Amino acid sequence: MRLEEKQRVTSELSAQLEENGTIYLTDFTGLNVKAVTEFRALLREQGLGYRVVKNTLMKRALEDLDLPDLSAHLSGPTALVFSESDPVAPAKVLKEFAKAHDDRPVVKVGVIDRVAATPDDVGRLADIPPREILLGGIAGGLTATVGGIAGALAALIRDIADMIEQVGKKNQSA
Repeated sequence: MRLEEKQRVTSELSAQLEENGTIYLTDFTGLNVKAVTEFRALLREQGLGYRVVKNTLMKRALEDLDLPDLSAHLSGPTALVFSESDPVAPAKVLKEFAKAHDDRPVVKVGVIDRVAATPDDVGRLADIPPREILLGGIAGGLTATVGGIAGALAALIRDIADMIEQVGKKNQSA
């Protein structure tokens, strides 16, 4: 690469790192072209980015950014998986794909909201239920709570009505 090309790639990479809240550095060693193409397609379906980077250019791109020091993880083949906001979606794609492809790609490190995440952290994120299921659980809990309150109020009104009826019967008999 010529110097101008390196500078252009470095500035593009800096911009991508700056605008994405979730970044996972992966090692794709052992994946053939077909598998990498399949992996890219899975990421694209989820609205996620993927980019193979040269480690030296990545180090330069990280110099002026407020991100954790990732230089210890910049050896060997490195590819980045990007997400603007959701750290769970790329973790799930990585875990599911790796499960079907001999544990490849391997997560080297993650950066979530400018905080470093270990490969174990990324694995735990992948185990979180989908957003829809979590929201459903919250909605179910709120519905149950509201239903309980409504039942308690209905019982209170029924008890008051019963008391009024008993007082009315007592007054009629007297």
